Amino acid sequence: MNIKPIRSDDDLRAAFKSLERVFQAQEGTPEADEMEILVTLIEAYERKHFPIGPTDPIEAIKFRM
Repeated sequence: MNIKPIRSDDDLRAAFKSLERVFQAQEGTPEADEMEILVTLIEAYERKHFPIGPTDPIEAIKFRM
């Protein structure tokens, strides 16, 4: 397992490639541990760099219509 921090969009793409490799890992295996760590890192990076704010109620109604 060679995991490093995600500091750029290139790092994010590499993390997604690694995640694809271990995504279907059986629970309790080192690959499943790697998957869990990668998901946590990806979520943290996306939350920081691509925040999703609260939905505008008017826009939500328009979307539903």
